[in-house]
Amino acid sequence: MTEYVVRFIAGGVIVTAFAILADMLRPKSFAGLFGAAPSVALATLSMAVVQHGPQYAAAESQTMIYGAAALACYSVAVCHLLMRFRFAALPATMIAFVVWLAVAFGLLAGFGGAAA
Repeated sequence: MTEYVVRFIAGGVIVTAFAILADMLRPKSFAGLFGAAPSVALATLSMAVVQHGPQYAAAESQTMIYGAAALACYSVAVCHLLMRFRFAALPATMIAFVVWLAVAFGLLAGFGGAAA
């Protein structure tokens, strides 16, 4: 139960800090970028350091980087499928999801997975 309370407090503090940062940025469309993902990642990594040590957190952060790179490739693929090839949204996202999986697992296989 204590872990959940710490996660709740740490997550809330980090989300608030990122919300303040996002509020200072222009245009406001950037606010969503700083709302959830970075704050959740930092809260997760801080809990991983406390519970499992820095090597475990390093492995987690490495896989987060792979996921971010895969998400960037997914986003580019969706944009191309929607804008250039005029796909509907559902087929574009389903095809791009395969791209995301290929990139994520390719990076894990190529650079090594989380070996904690």
